[in-house]
Amino acid sequence: MIILGGTVGLFIALVLLGLFYPGTGADQLHWRPTRTAEQEAQDDVDDLDQMLEAANRRRRARGQEELTEHSVRSSLAQEAPRDDEELLEEEVAQVLERRNAKRRARGEPEQTVAEYLAELRGGA
Repeated sequence: MIILGGTVGLFIALVLLGLFYPGTGADQLHWRPTRTAEQEAQDDVDDLDQMLEAANRRRRARGQEELTEHSVRSSLAQEAPRDDEELLEEEVAQVLERRNAKRRARGEPEQTVAEYLAELRGGA
């Protein structure tokens, strides 16, 4: 009982010490972030500039037109939705193929893409 009581008492004392001691663990360790959010954002901008300059250096060597930040962002904006749609269609096709294989094994009719999507939306 003494050992169990001592262990429980020590645990309670440590919890209370953590709750009521002023400051945080970071204060006790004198930890400070090395960079602010503004510095992080500036680093991201600098990284983008460096990558764009390196890509343009290679493009100039091959005789291709240089890229600008605006042209890269616009091409990414155009490609992103199409990529998402293509991935969704591929995933639906894969899932539907597995489901239809199970349905064929049970002797049930195959499900179409439209039926499957309606089921996903709660229509079936």
